Amino acid sequence: MQHIIIIGGGLGGLFTGALLTKEGYRVTVLEKNATIGGGLQTFRRGGMTFETGMHMLGGLRQGGSVHKICHYLGITDQLQLRDVDHDCMDSITYQSDGMTYRIPEGREAFTAYFVQLFPHEAQAIRDYVESLYRIANEVDFFYLRSGNRALLSHSDQFFWSVTQLIDHYIKDSRLRDILAYMNPMYGGVADHTPAYIHALINVLYMSGPSRFIGGSQQLASALAKVIADGGGQVLSGEQVTAVHVDKDRLCTSVTTAKGHEFCADYYISAIHPSRLVDMADAAAFPKSYRMRVASIPNTYSAFTVYIKFHQDTFPYINHTCYFQDDYGYVWKHSEYDANDEAWPHGFMYMTCADEPCQQYASKMIVNCLMPFSAVRQWENTTVGHRGSDYEQWKQQLVERVFWRLEQLHPGIRKCVDEFWSSSPLTIRDFFGQPEGALYGVRKDCQNIMLSQLPIWTKVKNLLLTGQNINLHGICGVPLTAVNTVEALVGQNKLIEKINNLYNKTYGKD
Repeated sequence: MQHIIIIGGGLGGLFTGALLTKEGYRVTVLEKNATIGGGLQTFRRGGMTFETGMHMLGGLRQGGSVHKICHYLGITDQLQLRDVDHDCMDSITYQSDGMTYRIPEGREAFTAYFVQLFPHEAQAIRDYVESLYRIANEVDFFYLRSGNRALLSHSDQFFWSVTQLIDHYIKDSRLRDILAYMNPMYGGVADHTPAYIHALINVLYMSGPSRFIGGSQQLASALAKVIADGGGQVLSGEQVTAVHVDKDRLCTSVTTAKGHEFCADYYISAIHPSRLVDMADAAAFPKSYRMRVASIPNTYSAFTVYIKFHQDTFPYINHTCYFQDDYGYVWKHSEYDANDEAWPHGFMYMTCADEPCQQYASKMIVNCLMPFSAVRQWENTTVGHRGSDYEQWKQQLVERVFWRLEQLHPGIRKCVDEFWSSSPLTIRDFFGQPEGALYGVRKDCQNIMLSQLPIWTKVKNLLLTGQNINLHGICGVPLTAVNTVEALVGQNKLIEKINNLYNKTYGKD
């Protein structure tokens, strides 16, 4: 039984570890935080459990890729999920004209809804939606199909920018803006984010999103149990600080902040590649590789407000809500001007599921996109020691968010019992993401090869996994975990096992 050490106990590290355990490897996962899970982590304030990052789930309904992977791992019955409203998976409200768009799930329903609202763009809408599914279908791995995984064996549209794709079909400026509303879900940047990212995320959520009932930590716990039941271990509070590589470019061990040394046959990094490079011996990676990793841009970050409501005062909303000040801001939400008292010009907010059916919400999470530059003056501070000026700054932003929420839901402030907030610094320090990058490194269609890091590194027994490789999110990270595992067991070997077991249980699609 070969031993594998995984650096980082987030979504990528845990899925990779669980899948390797099923393949007969002995796995040790080393997580720096006291709580495992990365973006799956939850925390408690005011007697409430809040999710830190995994609020919306695509691919977990029957037939979805993540559902297939979880079924293979035997954990589907351990996950408590609730589907969002089928006739409104997302709503978008524009303050400028008071319009609220209630977007249904399903390819046909999605298309019909916008055709009804914008009849003059009817054929263009149909062609646009067709292009999303056509682009997504080029990625066999997205559907857990065996096939060609070469990045460059795709259509031209695959590598267009999102804005180029939308503008190619849609001429109505309002509709262009609306159709780009999901960009906060993937760190979208106008003229830079590849069309395939936009297509995969849209197709994923059109298929029907879900929510965790009671918080996302349950998935982390289920994956950790798979590893433990297979003879492995998931160790929290073990921050890897050094990766030791010999002259033959073989990783020999890793050392943690507690002074513990761990040795294995293979090592897998599930953390940001720049963090890995920084902690590795100088001779581990050639200078060109170090420079390349350092030059990859990161996605933007977020300012988040966590709200606890008084009991039975604010209605539960069973879908994700988006707010925009006006049309034309959809690609500008990550911009920040300290002197702009109207900030935020847009955000995403959601009430959280506590039970299968509920009338009232106990809490709400509000995510406002934000660049790291907004907190640059405090970048050398640590958690709990950022100073009174930082706390005052956060309080001012919280009040602006409440001002916006009051416009959307008059009287909501009276429903609030307590609230807390976090900034890009929080994401940086708890998740270990440089500049608090929400989705790790940023894919750029103008330099598509820069951010495409291979699974195998220059160190012979060191591999990569996690959101910085291939795709991010609840679907992309587990798929990347499959990719990483197949680098060891053979391409398409694991996919075949996952599909065979699934078809045996549910029948072929």
